[in-house]
Amino acid sequence: MAKIMIVEDEAVIGQLIMEELEKWQFDTFGTTDFHQVLLDFKTEEPQLILLDINLPVFDGYYWCQKIREISKVPIIFISSRNTNMDMIMAMNMGADDFITKPFELDVLVAKINALLRRSYNYVENNSETISHNGLVLNVDNGSVDVNGEVIDLSKNEYRLLYILMKNHGKILSREKLLRALWDDERFVDDNTLTVNINRLRRKIEQAGVKGYIETKVGQGYIIP
Repeated sequence: MAKIMIVEDEAVIGQLIMEELEKWQFDTFGTTDFHQVLLDFKTEEPQLILLDINLPVFDGYYWCQKIREISKVPIIFISSRNTNMDMIMAMNMGADDFITKPFELDVLVAKINALLRRSYNYVENNSETISHNGLVLNVDNGSVDVNGEVIDLSKNEYRLLYILMKNHGKILSREKLLRALWDDERFVDDNTLTVNINRLRRKIEQAGVKGYIETKVGQGYIIP
């Protein structure tokens, strides 16, 4: 999966972006020394950069220009500055896209995937499938093939099945699954996880596979 470099001086935002991208199996790297953005870029060799405009020392326009002198790596500006002039300057400096704060993380991920496809003419690991005990999860379109029957999944059902299949044989706690599904599980009713698990189970069972996801009382869930 592609490596994404995050140049964002607001630690909370940077961490949220990093956690979301890691859910989708991106390799992430966050710059911490804003004197060394270009050096970090050369060292890490990312396939895409998320670049804020308002940064300590030099702004994002400066670093975009410096990176463009040596590389055509895709760059997405992320900024609370949302005037037409900011966007025009970003594009003139060589940015490939621009997203304004606040933004939905799902929108950011979609922009990243689209830009990677355009830039490298390939679909990342999203073109892969995950197979286990008769189920084939299509990571590209969020569907699952069960005994030849294709079942559409909601976003949360897909994420649940993805993380459970990737960790088959391991018990995953409710807390870990909540963190994988939502940015801050403190604001999610615990019953929401149960509802999504039950819907996912029902769809799999209706396709003819019983007991695919097991409940471990007091521990969590497992795909054995």
